[in-house]
Amino acid sequence: MNIYLLRLLGKWLSLVVVGALSLFQNIGIDSHQMRIDNPTRNMNLTVENQVIAHETQTVYTKSLPNGVTKVIQEGQDGLIIPGANGTTSVVEEMVPAVVQVGNGGSEKYVGKMSGYGPDCVGCSKTGNVSCHTENGGKHSLIYDGIYYQDDEYGSVRILAAAKTVFPCGTIIEINNGINEPFLGVVLDSGSSMQKAWDNNRTVWIDLAYASQSDARNTTTPGGNGIEFTVKRYGF
Repeated sequence: MNIYLLRLLGKWLSLVVVGALSLFQNIGIDSHQMRIDNPTRNMNLTVENQVIAHETQTVYTKSLPNGVTKVIQEGQDGLIIPGANGTTSVVEEMVPAVVQVGNGGSEKYVGKMSGYGPDCVGCSKTGNVSCHTENGGKHSLIYDGIYYQDDEYGSVRILAAAKTVFPCGTIIEINNGINEPFLGVVLDSGSSMQKAWDNNRTVWIDLAYASQSDARNTTTPGGNGIEFTVKRYGF
């Protein structure tokens, strides 16, 4: 073979080898540059918030009729978020629900209703009712009126009833089937009403008026068969 051709072939082979080496070297560099080391690949990254369901606390009270319930505090679920190194953060405190359950007496009664004024036979004539108010004060039908401002139920009519059944401060809804039902509070009593209960368990409630004349000329019918619903027993 011609010496010139041998030299030419040698140079060509050298270029091929160099090109091949360069190609493999670049591939190795690219592979090294694209490699990502993830030190957390074997760690559990799942983080879950923990909800603490609120409790319900039951409080029995004689101020409510038997079986009647009343929510006095709404419950709220708590929320805990896990942090680093096993720590936790309380985002929302758990607030228990508080429910009152009544065991104070019957809720419904049917009985008799009449009216009276401070000038009635046997009344004190000063207008003072027999019960003290919730804050221990006195109330006069003459000077303070026939309504009482209750902290819970607002302005309510004053009633007289047998206090062994309906203690002072008892709130009663009265429905005679004709007028709109209304609320009254027991702040007075009378021997006739107490005897009616003691003798034959008859419920007799007197509705207070400014005078006996107003009681006789009332537009609120009384009589028998009146429905009484107790909302609260006593103050």
